Amino acid sequence: MSFYNYMSKIGVLVLEKSGSIDDLNKIKSMGLSEQDFEQIKEHGVSLENIKKELAIFKKGIAKMELLEAATVGNGILKLTDTDFVEKATFFDTHKSNLKLLKFVPASGAASRMFKFLTAFLNEFNIEKETINAYINRKKDTKLPVFIVGMEKLPFFEIIYNRLKEEFPNFDSLSRDYKNYYFIKLMLDAKYFDFASKPKGILPFHKYISKIATPIEEHLYECGYYSSTNNKSYLHFTVSESHQEQFEQIINTVKDKVEKETQTSIEVSYSYQDKSTDTIAVTMHDKAFRTEEGKLLFRPGGHGALIGNLNQLDADIIFIKNIDNVILHNNEKIALYKKALAGILLELQQQIFACLNLIDLYTIDDKQIEEIKIFLKEKLNMDIKSDFDLYTIENKIKVLKNVLNRPIRVCGMVINEGEPGGGPFWVKSTEKEVSLQIVESSQVDLNNKKQAKIMANATHFNPVDLVCATKNYKNEKFDLHQFVDENSGFIVEKNYQGKDIKGYELPGLWNGAMANWLTVFVEVPLITFNPVKTVNDLLKEAHQSK
Repeated sequence: MSFYNYMSKIGVLVLEKSGSIDDLNKIKSMGLSEQDFEQIKEHGVSLENIKKELAIFKKGIAKMELLEAATVGNGILKLTDTDFVEKATFFDTHKSNLKLLKFVPASGAASRMFKFLTAFLNEFNIEKETINAYINRKKDTKLPVFIVGMEKLPFFEIIYNRLKEEFPNFDSLSRDYKNYYFIKLMLDAKYFDFASKPKGILPFHKYISKIATPIEEHLYECGYYSSTNNKSYLHFTVSESHQEQFEQIINTVKDKVEKETQTSIEVSYSYQDKSTDTIAVTMHDKAFRTEEGKLLFRPGGHGALIGNLNQLDADIIFIKNIDNVILHNNEKIALYKKALAGILLELQQQIFACLNLIDLYTIDDKQIEEIKIFLKEKLNMDIKSDFDLYTIENKIKVLKNVLNRPIRVCGMVINEGEPGGGPFWVKSTEKEVSLQIVESSQVDLNNKKQAKIMANATHFNPVDLVCATKNYKNEKFDLHQFVDENSGFIVEKNYQGKDIKGYELPGLWNGAMANWLTVFVEVPLITFNPVKTVNDLLKEAHQSK
């Protein structure tokens, strides 16, 4: 008997012994082996998920059907300055008995932030050409912006001082050599290694007496809008290998922040669960294998974090990306965040009142009609056209099913050409119309009508959410029940020089929240200050005045 046949037989015996002979049949039907089963089991991924993902690669994912862009007065609520103050005051008045938590996705490294500089180091030879020649050859528009503004970067002096230590004659070098070595030290693994570090720990802002990281800025924000009774909760989703670096910064600055904000901040962490990783395939939709013959699993994208969110226990959850912070102006940011929370609390009170009324079985046709109007005017939801033909018992069931869901209020900023998703009216495969945050990858841009609707978007999604994940009985929702499983993404990637396809789960604020009660509110551009490339740190929001 060959070694392979022997091992296969052992695999069958193990499966039979563990009562998993059905699993063996499943993996064989997927074209996989017993050895694959052991790898899958060790990784913690379910066979059902792999079966579903392989089918998705073969069938593809249906694109979303856009009906029109959500605009002010048609899916997006616009408030006056007075309205914002009133909603924020409402939140402050009603928050004392609530647990508030801030949820910050912060898992990734800063590689994209420095991508154009990494490309420069890989493709530029200082012995053979000038930096200006490289810029002209590559038609690189980002590098000259970086070089002209680099002295304004918050970490300029730190790197400059290190350069003088490494090169005693640094000041006498030509400008090209100075700029080249600056970029090299900034990214070199032996020195600062910025591109491999998480964004959260990088120097983002230079104050008179300190340099602040995004972590520190998020801690301060907790004190300004996400605290009750001088207590706040802050949760980061991180890569396991990065947690220690987060903790080091927090241990350094937390006492100072708590003293200044008069807020005790409890920080917690979670990782993206490996069981949410997805299988990679070849360009011909067969399971991709590494040189060692093993299956390749990839992280399932930020949609996997719906599981992390599901584990948290809080009454109100603020969600904001790690790189969306601002230098100064915390009071202004707090006003708009608290106003969104005020809108949510007000809606939640009305929704809970409707649900409690339904539970009392005293609801009549007049009240049912009032709830329908409330759904239309406040939650942008139309009940099915044949609803009026239902018995009152079935009407009540429909209304309860519609109302008893997690709630999210999403800030939207005016679109100024930023890449990414936006708010749209969409029609589902079941012909239901709803408001959704849609990414361009979810739309068939080869369809002229769909591409035109996408291009007509007036607003952009800055990932500025306030959420309520408990029901009217103060029980936590199972957030997995409200995911649109048909709204994931197929992405093309490269692995060690080979083209592959991967699957990303429905996005955290896209398909993962597709069946939540949703309200979009226009918020000022000052609330949106992401750092997608290092050059963004040169913008006004990140510069000292």
